[in-house]
Amino acid sequence: MAKQRNINTIPDDDISFRARISALRNLPVLFKLVWQSSPQKTTFSFLLRILRSAMPVALLYVGKLIIDEVVHLTHQGAGGDQQLLWELVALEFGLAVVTDGLNRLINLLDSLLGDLFSNHTSMQIMRHAATLDLEQFEDSVFYDKLERARQQTVGRSILLSQVMSQVQDFISMGFLITGLLAFNPWLILLLLAAIIPSFLGESYFNSKNYALTRSQTPERRELDYLRYLGASDATAKEVKIFGLSDFIINRFRTLSGKFYKDNSKLAVRRSAWGTLLSVLGTVGYYAAYAVIIYQTISGKASVGSLTFLAGSFRQLSNLMENMLSRFTSVSQGAIYLNDFLEFFEIKPKIKVETNALPFPNPVKLGFTFENVGFQYHNSERWANRHLNFTLKPHEKLALVGENGAGKTTLVKLLARLYDPTEGRILLDGTDLKLYNLEDVRLNMGIIFQDYLKYQMTFSQNIAVGKISEADNIELIKEAARESLADSLAKKLPGGYDQWLGKRFNDGVELSGGEWQKVALARAYMKDAQVLILDEPTAALDARAEYEVFQRFAELTKGKSAVLISHRFSTARLADRILVLDNGMILESGTHSELLKSEGRYAELFKLQAKGYQ
Repeated sequence: MAKQRNINTIPDDDISFRARISALRNLPVLFKLVWQSSPQKTTFSFLLRILRSAMPVALLYVGKLIIDEVVHLTHQGAGGDQQLLWELVALEFGLAVVTDGLNRLINLLDSLLGDLFSNHTSMQIMRHAATLDLEQFEDSVFYDKLERARQQTVGRSILLSQVMSQVQDFISMGFLITGLLAFNPWLILLLLAAIIPSFLGESYFNSKNYALTRSQTPERRELDYLRYLGASDATAKEVKIFGLSDFIINRFRTLSGKFYKDNSKLAVRRSAWGTLLSVLGTVGYYAAYAVIIYQTISGKASVGSLTFLAGSFRQLSNLMENMLSRFTSVSQGAIYLNDFLEFFEIKPKIKVETNALPFPNPVKLGFTFENVGFQYHNSERWANRHLNFTLKPHEKLALVGENGAGKTTLVKLLARLYDPTEGRILLDGTDLKLYNLEDVRLNMGIIFQDYLKYQMTFSQNIAVGKISEADNIELIKEAARESLADSLAKKLPGGYDQWLGKRFNDGVELSGGEWQKVALARAYMKDAQVLILDEPTAALDARAEYEVFQRFAELTKGKSAVLISHRFSTARLADRILVLDNGMILESGTHSELLKSEGRYAELFKLQAKGYQ
């Protein structure tokens, strides 16, 4: 597993201010991702925000000039020249219209950038996930990282808006502070005294909220799974038959109740302290307001200056409070962003050679397992061990054994979905690790027992076997004929364009045997040198199974094939049979040889034969 970033060494219940500052180092990566999403929109948004940041002080200053001009005209009486006054009013009106327009443009760009950013980062996650090992997907810790990374693809667009708003408010503060310093520098001290307590409170409770959310990740995944179990077409049959509804609901109630209790407890504390600290901020504001009024009464400032200073102080107070409050959100978001970046630090264990060899065409010597063993992560048990055999060119090899014997793990090793924990696999006398990984998998036509039923069209469901040929309808139809799935297309209302599954409108659900024929067609999409079928006929009736294997025997001429099956009628078609037990090869030979030896194969064959008598 990838080395974790330093910030994750901090305990979840103590995310310190120092850790928050450290997390801000993630922001350049955020801006890089945003820039990659849309350079033009990012630039335009930044320029608009700079322009928008000057609007508050401009409006306040024009307002000051208007008040002073009104006072001046009042002293002059009815005969005063009002042209300047109405020009100032028109200017203020124009600034207000521009400000509103800038706000709307900025919000629009934030929305568009948020969508582009979400799409871009989601594709990056999918692209990186595709490079990782199958074994990593079978690790719950990895799934927690993946889930947190997925959550960031949406949440971090909000972080982007917050950071940009922070920059905008900082520039606005620069203009407003300049005005305050010109009139009374002491007001800045009152401003800080009013804001800092509230900021510290927000920072503390955001830390607690982050720690709580992070600690709940595994249980929240269970909560999402319970939602799926309780209301899904895929689970409805068993939920009804086994009466699982109350069990699922009670478990959901327990988990959700625990989350509510923990979250509400923190929310109540946050609200109480927030109210108290807000009162302190209000006291600071009115103290400054009193100073400004006193200066006006004593003649040290004009009425226009009063409105300018009071407005500036109010806006500065709001800006600083928003910035300091937003800082806690930004720093918290930066810490969450660490979850996103951490996922990309996970690297595959299966290494791809720089100068990898091309897959031999044709294979001359075959695949040789030399004392191969494989052990899953965090497991003391060996899934396979001491495997020594050769899959020869053009040979049909059957793997038989009880559930958990290591058959599927063996073929995953053959396809290099796993690398051996010990020993090595040779292809034509050369270590399989030295061959181009993509080339190896391209030459493997594999259908696993737990194949996916894609909620896509009939043709797309077949084309996934070689997705680069998704538009090659003739190849797709040929693969369907070879797997006997072509007869299904004739029965479907939309033919090869018919949507399968019930997730989308007008979708048609297939039977288990029909889905299996579609899945088999995927293996025939490739001109692969090795075909691997893991329980390929489990959902087919006896006649369909016979037809499939008659066709399979023809199609695998000149190819190597590995069959995993519990049906001995299937296994006896192979040139050689390996009998596995506890991950090791117990027996090897032809069907006749294994029956004569009267070992495990003969025992299992006789037990199965009794079932047909």
